[in-house]
Amino acid sequence: MEETISLQELFTTLKKRIGLIIGLTILAVLIAGIVSYNFLTPIYETNTQILVNQEKTDAAQMLNQNIQTDLQLINTYSVIIKSPAILDQVSQQLDLGLSAEQLTNKITVSNAENSQVVNVAVQDPDPAIAVDIANTTAAVFQEEIQQLMKVDNVSILSPAVLKENPAPVAPNPMLNMAIAAVVGLMLGVGIAFLLEYLDTSIKNEQDIEDFLGVPLLGVISPIKEEDSSDSQTSTSTNRKAG
Repeated sequence: MEETISLQELFTTLKKRIGLIIGLTILAVLIAGIVSYNFLTPIYETNTQILVNQEKTDAAQMLNQNIQTDLQLINTYSVIIKSPAILDQVSQQLDLGLSAEQLTNKITVSNAENSQVVNVAVQDPDPAIAVDIANTTAAVFQEEIQQLMKVDNVSILSPAVLKENPAPVAPNPMLNMAIAAVVGLMLGVGIAFLLEYLDTSIKNEQDIEDFLGVPLLGVISPIKEEDSSDSQTSTSTNRKAG
């Protein structure tokens, strides 16, 4: 019985403060939308692909060994691509004025499992600069790896291309607004229960029992003004009739 009463009180509180909850949720969504569309800088991403492969050979067994060697080298190549030995030259060639560490934050290197293709993704507020960084990084790496590791097994498979109307990858306004809606809803519910907890006014018979600590013996029903007027009219009529 106590659980039922608690649930009833819970839903009663939510129903009483529904305006506050909805208002905070809408406000949070509006703020997230305004910030996402007007204040956050859009970020664009472009990709270039590098193929790691040995020279062709007629022996199939030797070819398989070369592939396994290339796969083992890819992790090393991923580190070298983001090293100062490569990125310092990229920054100098493009006259970016950025350090290797700053460029590293813009570049992501990855490859699919058991794949000899290394994907270099670059993010930047300017899509043209992102394309330049990606292609220059691939070109510098292809040249420098011959000196660093004495190998010639790297070729550019797919250079980055500047699209006509590139779409930003961040921010995602709809996702931000959805998260804001959840946060606003939770905040509204929390404030609703806090206000209910802080409200110590007596509203019903149960509040009186809880406040005084004694059982309730009776309740005086309110007398409506209409009933009182009807009673006075009836008394006046009876007097006239008498």
